[in-house]
Amino acid sequence: MRRDQLEHAIRTACQIIQHPTVIVVGSQAILGTYDEQLLPAEATMSLEVDVLPIADDNAETARLADLIEGVAGEWSPFEQQHGFSIDGVDLATAILPTGWRDRLVKVQNMNTAAPSGSPEYVGWCLDKEDLCASKLCAFREKDRNFVAALLDAGLVDPVVIADRLADVPPAERSKTERGVTWLEPWTQGRDS
Repeated sequence: MRRDQLEHAIRTACQIIQHPTVIVVGSQAILGTYDEQLLPAEATMSLEVDVLPIADDNAETARLADLIEGVAGEWSPFEQQHGFSIDGVDLATAILPTGWRDRLVKVQNMNTAAPSGSPEYVGWCLDKEDLCASKLCAFREKDRNFVAALLDAGLVDPVVIADRLADVPPAERSKTERGVTWLEPWTQGRDS
């Protein structure tokens, strides 16, 4: 996936739910920090953008996520036309460390504007280390490959990721231990 496709997904998701702002929580959130030319191939392989609508409660968030999914999700005409899909998600989709909302990366430019040029829509992308912490909580092979590629390229800090894993809400801490252990080859000797 490319940065311009992320921007298109942000604009489309905002238009579908008629809200000016969304949050990108999946792997393509890395495109909020880095242009695709700077990223290893493993970091841009996904052809779906996980979009979290911003709403007052999780029931409304889920309703808006369903709207996005229905219009631009997998197997939709949108995906057939553009070669990627938009996955509407809710607050239960990603396990995130405390303070993640304070570290979001803003994506807003002419590519996120409505066809009329106004209003501009905003996509807030997860911070790169928050994204990696979330991926290590999920701990699927594709998530580990994603994080390993970013670590090997020197694009994320393993010590910061480990610190973020330690800052996951207590109810989810059992999911962080394997991620911290998995990170050890990158953190040993760097955290002192």
